[in-house]
Amino acid sequence: MALAATLALTALPSVSFAEDASPLSFNLSVTSDYRYRGISQTRLKPALQGGADYALPGGFYIGAWASTIKWIKDWDVKGPLELDLYGGYKGEIQKDFGYDVGLLQYAYVGNKLADVGGGGVFKNANTTEIYGALSYGPVTGKLSYALTNLFGNYNFATNEKSSGSWYLDLSGSFDLGSGFSVVPHVGYQKVAKIDNASYSDYSLTLTKDLGSGFSVSGAIVGTDADKLFYASPVNGKFLGKTSGFVSVKYVF
Repeated sequence: MALAATLALTALPSVSFAEDASPLSFNLSVTSDYRYRGISQTRLKPALQGGADYALPGGFYIGAWASTIKWIKDWDVKGPLELDLYGGYKGEIQKDFGYDVGLLQYAYVGNKLADVGGGGVFKNANTTEIYGALSYGPVTGKLSYALTNLFGNYNFATNEKSSGSWYLDLSGSFDLGSGFSVVPHVGYQKVAKIDNASYSDYSLTLTKDLGSGFSVSGAIVGTDADKLFYASPVNGKFLGKTSGFVSVKYVF
């Protein structure tokens, strides 16, 4: 079943707490394009984003993160905002060898995506994933597994859900000195039961710490996703194309 659709892939920020930091932190950012797993959530346009993280005793954490989006509204239904709620536990197996496990709920406020195409294009976009990650030094491997339909994707021709979809990614964060860091990333999104939906993505991000909680980043991101499946319903543009974007972030 081929769908000329956008897969909603929201961005869960990495959760990292220094030992001497406050257990509660907030973040605000603006980006010229909101990409998640390589796919633009804003039709290659800017987004406003913000979140909060709280480190509980013993390695537990909870958090929330939100962003403006366009992909649901572009199907002429409500859903201009996504809200990610997550919690988990992270620890260290031994020096420089850590792990992180948790649960993530993607909520699309006010979305009625199941109404698209008379109910024949998408189900409701709200999605639940569990995840697990292992890190060694600056390198992290992570697997996310969908317990529900993945962002509303559903095979109406065969009446099959996309639950069981998974995403595997490998990334690193390397300190270059003078406040600069670089983050290379590769990933693979498997979308269960939907033809032409699975794809690989890649990115390279350079960040400069400006001090006082501010940072600026520039990135190159792209995918090998199907150009029809991941085309905007508004203008037909490929939402997984290789391109650059910039963002500014404030953490306090």
